[in-house]
Amino acid sequence: MLKIRFLGHSTFLLDDGQHRLLIDPFIEGNPQCPVTLTEALGWQPSAVLVSHAHGDHWGNALDFGKAGVPIVATAEIAGYAGAHGATNAVGMNIGGTYRADWGSVTLTPAWHSSSFPDGTYGGMPTGLVIEFGGQRLYFAGDTALFSDMRLIGDRGLDLAFLPIGDHYTMGPEEAARTLELLRPRVAIPMHYGTFPVLTGDPQVFRAGAERQGVEARVLQPGDTTEL
Repeated sequence: MLKIRFLGHSTFLLDDGQHRLLIDPFIEGNPQCPVTLTEALGWQPSAVLVSHAHGDHWGNALDFGKAGVPIVATAEIAGYAGAHGATNAVGMNIGGTYRADWGSVTLTPAWHSSSFPDGTYGGMPTGLVIEFGGQRLYFAGDTALFSDMRLIGDRGLDLAFLPIGDHYTMGPEEAARTLELLRPRVAIPMHYGTFPVLTGDPQVFRAGAERQGVEARVLQPGDTTEL
């Protein structure tokens, strides 16, 4: 059984009973996050996965990296992390797969941008295809709808995490359209409501998903669901 805990914005904790993965660890400064950084560090995740370098996704990755947790991301993000004190960063690029005892992560394209809060270039923004706990998950990161999502869907997806906030990413209607291409069993909306500009309505997304025959699970920060 894979447990998925939503920590607000685009931050998720995955737990398969043996290992934990933390995705886009925006904890401090995240007005939706229900936990403190101290509590999150105590989880001792097997890896932190970072989709791109913007502050609301890079977040507290460096705090985990300094504690010895592998940061898995683009080569530019891993290089930045290593230069700033992370001890076990894993640099990759789009199309590559990192394999570990907990499973694997493959980087996919995302249509967005990527730079650190200090302006340093963060490489290409990415999505993540994660093999974990006997499930195949697609974390889209920050992106627009793009036709090559069909190739990601061809892998056979159990779950897709999709941004719906609009303005910086696709909105709920476009996010629902991605389900024609991705064809997951379950979809979870993210990246909405954190800040006033992120106006995407998860109920609009849910209705669109249901028309596609996909189960949409709308989680509140702190909620846990299972696959």
